[in-house]
Amino acid sequence: MSISNLKIAFIGGGNMGEAMLAALLNKGLAKPETLWVSDISETRRQYLKQQYGVAVMNDNPGVAKQGEIVVLAIKPQNLPAVMPELNGKLDSEQLVLSIIAGARLVTLQKGINHQRIVRVMPNTPAQIGEGMSVWTATPETTEQQKKWTGAILSAMGKEIYVDGENYIDMATAISGSGPAYLFLFTESLIEAAVHIGFSQNVAQELVLQTVLGSSHFLQKSGRAAAELRRMVTSPGGTTAEALKVLEEGKFNELVKQAITAAYHKARKLGS
Repeated sequence: MSISNLKIAFIGGGNMGEAMLAALLNKGLAKPETLWVSDISETRRQYLKQQYGVAVMNDNPGVAKQGEIVVLAIKPQNLPAVMPELNGKLDSEQLVLSIIAGARLVTLQKGINHQRIVRVMPNTPAQIGEGMSVWTATPETTEQQKKWTGAILSAMGKEIYVDGENYIDMATAISGSGPAYLFLFTESLIEAAVHIGFSQNVAQELVLQTVLGSSHFLQKSGRAAAELRRMVTSPGGTTAEALKVLEEGKFNELVKQAITAAYHKARKLGS
């Protein structure tokens, strides 16, 4: 069955669920009449109905019955309440696609009494179609269902399949939390630009375009980041002077420590 003919049910209509829903519609991979959404908020339901023309309900089991694919897009703290609602209510051939942070496959399998489950770690740029999604699946998930998953996630950006759930925790620390690291570095650059004399507006424009252009250059050049760094660093020049300060402050080691802390936290949350 083509992805465009699939019926997809969303349990939870938050930002990431909406990002997936919008991407499917924008890329022509789904039609409003093939999508259903449940959400606890009446305001949110009406917004999604008006914005996208999809069917909305305040009934998780009722929505779940509608789809060949059931997307779990609820907040982690709501999972304990939602799992009993779905337990025993799903057809064995339905695919459950979870984007719930920290929710392990075994937890979902036991909680909803279902075997065909995909676990995804997306990130926030998915909301503009520039996301990075890392995912894995239970052995019971069919190859066709994996193809559907790849197509859905590709609509939000890029996707990588991994054959072990431990890689999801690693991805959480890198691509999942990664945008926040970049936002922090960008924030610091803007503050530094203002510190040396630029106005806030000019500083922001300088930094944002530098970050954007450098990222695109790195992506399109085909060269390693280290190689490009060396290319733009002249011995005894301004860039070398700045990098010296970062190296003396153990910038690389600090990044490694931060990523390791995020990774261990991800493992703890999923235990």
